[in-house]
Amino acid sequence: MTTDSPLTIKVWSDLACFTRPEFCAERVSYEVITPSAARGVLEAIFWKPEFVWKIKEILVLKPIQHFSIFRNEINNWQSDRSAKNPEYRYFADDDRAQRHTLGLRDVAYIIKADIQLKPHANANPAKYRDQFRRRVKRGQCHHQPYLGTREFSAFFGLPESKDQPIDRSDELGLMLLDVEFMADSTGSTIEYLTHDETGGKVTKGKAQPKFFRARLENGVLRIPDDSN
Repeated sequence: MTTDSPLTIKVWSDLACFTRPEFCAERVSYEVITPSAARGVLEAIFWKPEFVWKIKEILVLKPIQHFSIFRNEINNWQSDRSAKNPEYRYFADDDRAQRHTLGLRDVAYIIKADIQLKPHANANPAKYRDQFRRRVKRGQCHHQPYLGTREFSAFFGLPESKDQPIDRSDELGLMLLDVEFMADSTGSTIEYLTHDETGGKVTKGKAQPKFFRARLENGVLRIPDDSN
């Protein structure tokens, strides 16, 4: 852990949807960006295999507002491996369903996070902190950040002095913290496939969601250290 103050970044978008996992077919958003979604924003801007992002606080800058839409979506997930099969035939019209989304509109957050080095890393964390600051200042990113779903692209920049959290305190209930991937060496049913950090070896295992009890205090969502 570093003793430096957390790195901060402002992120905003017209639309967002951080889907609650207890809803199956319909998408219903949490009222605030989740720590895993916040980490995804940071990784879109700057990622290295030597460290992981640890979200400390999230400041909500705008009143929580919802929007409701219906969208046509396909029922079954399609893989690139299936598309490469010359005998595979897929017709979206036969696999389409209309689903409801209850999302968030006109959102803005300040994310505060630390860089935690992995055991194999030997560089000073200050190196990565400086690289991240330069990328944010220049508006650079590996891919465009998004808030919950890829169609809700997000913008980012340095926080300004006028950016203040909203005056709201509320219990948000259980919120998704992250999904923990556990390698499976027992030969049991495979629930996910993922590549290692070098993009080579494929790891087989199970995905276990982790939750924490979230509370918004004067517009600030704090992530407990023992849960992150």
